[in-house]
Amino acid sequence: MSDQPPDYRPLTTGLALAPVVFLTLLLAASVYLFGADSSYGANQIALLLAACVAALVGKRIGLTWHATQEGIIHGISVGLGPTLILLSVGMLIGTWILSGTVPAMIYYGVEILNPSVFYAASAAICAIVAVSIGSSWTVAGTLGIGLMGIAGSFGLSPAITAGAIVSGAYFGDKLSPMSDTTNLAAAATGVDLFDHIRHMLWTTVPGFALALLAFLLIGGGEAATPEEIAALQKSLMQEFNIGWHLLLPLVLMLGLIYKRFPAFPSIVVSALAGAVFAVLFQPQAVRELAGAAGELHPAALLLKGVWISLFDGYVANSGNSFLDDLLSKGGMSSMLNTVWLIICALAFGGVLERTGILDHLLRKILQRVHSAAGLVGATVGTCIATNVLAADQFISVALPGRMFRDEYARRGLSRLNLSRTLEDSATLTSALIPWNTCGAYMSATLGVATLSYAPFAFFNLLCPLLAIAYAFFHFAQKPLEPDTALSPGQAV
Repeated sequence: MSDQPPDYRPLTTGLALAPVVFLTLLLAASVYLFGADSSYGANQIALLLAACVAALVGKRIGLTWHATQEGIIHGISVGLGPTLILLSVGMLIGTWILSGTVPAMIYYGVEILNPSVFYAASAAICAIVAVSIGSSWTVAGTLGIGLMGIAGSFGLSPAITAGAIVSGAYFGDKLSPMSDTTNLAAAATGVDLFDHIRHMLWTTVPGFALALLAFLLIGGGEAATPEEIAALQKSLMQEFNIGWHLLLPLVLMLGLIYKRFPAFPSIVVSALAGAVFAVLFQPQAVRELAGAAGELHPAALLLKGVWISLFDGYVANSGNSFLDDLLSKGGMSSMLNTVWLIICALAFGGVLERTGILDHLLRKILQRVHSAAGLVGATVGTCIATNVLAADQFISVALPGRMFRDEYARRGLSRLNLSRTLEDSATLTSALIPWNTCGAYMSATLGVATLSYAPFAFFNLLCPLLAIAYAFFHFAQKPLEPDTALSPGQAV
């Protein structure tokens, strides 16, 4: 650990484990007492109290509160970018519903998609788009919103639908050369980006094929009848002026991301485009959302309506309870609980990093590795543990990537095996942890608790298992070139 204080005392394993054990017990109690609602406050308290225990450990080894506080601030700062994106997605959902973009996606989606293959089709559609734009978050925040609405229209499971969306989005994110995590994994391990992508095909393609098969086997046997679908479409037509032109904000959003515009301004621009479309094509809905006219000028009333959709989302009052539940969502305010969760999780992760607890525990794991198969298994376990403790996908790729890169070379393995394993574990499991930035984002955006969709995110669950199985059977493990292998104690 850098900048050690003069009275620094070495960190023991017992001290390092104290906040981890404390957090585990509190989270278990949280889930037991509050169930699926644990992410609405209980988990935040657990993470914050665990951060306090970690700070006490820092005090025990000689860190000042000022140093610990710097760690907390640094940890939280890592999540500011994702937090801004999350808030902007809330804006986007509100204006896209008000403008009729999401209702149009639902209206035409139920005509095109067959309920019997809906889950598999959702995964495939999300995968194709994610490969082209390189962002799982963008796919979930655009196509994912519409697909969740279509699933509700069909009467299909929200949890399975969310699992299919996450599976497809992360397949594309993992293989896209435009993905942040794909580039980070290659950079952290010092391998060529396209060699990294090609080597990932060994686990990624079979994993996604198995996931698609699972979604096909689940099917959609409990789907709504054609009569119910027709009734829903009629209700949508009564509430909104439906037309294909309402899909243009979606096209704009995907185009901006494809052209490599940053995610936050792209989403804000697309949300504002939705606001303009709302005024142009759904003025009655905008006025109804604004409420009583009072003395307001008609133009001011329209401004008030779209403004409400940006910060507080859309509220449907059609008289159709199903449709009202389906469309009443969005706004920045809908994301505030998730922001709270992310801040508390990153505060805990920041203390662990500043005190050296995380580094100490990861090195203890490395000391127990005695085989190539064990090394891959340790990498998977380390990445998952870092996702849980640090609550950030990028830390979970970069930190184990730095730690393990020389060890793979010493054991005669190409670092491509490490870069692939980082993606199979760190990238994919981040969406399965409720307080991780990715899990929190997917839950808030799709409207399904992380622990509810996680069992159905088949692709995300399968890839870490495939990585371990491949290592155990010595399959698809690329050897290091003989003249570049490291001897014990030698560094690159």
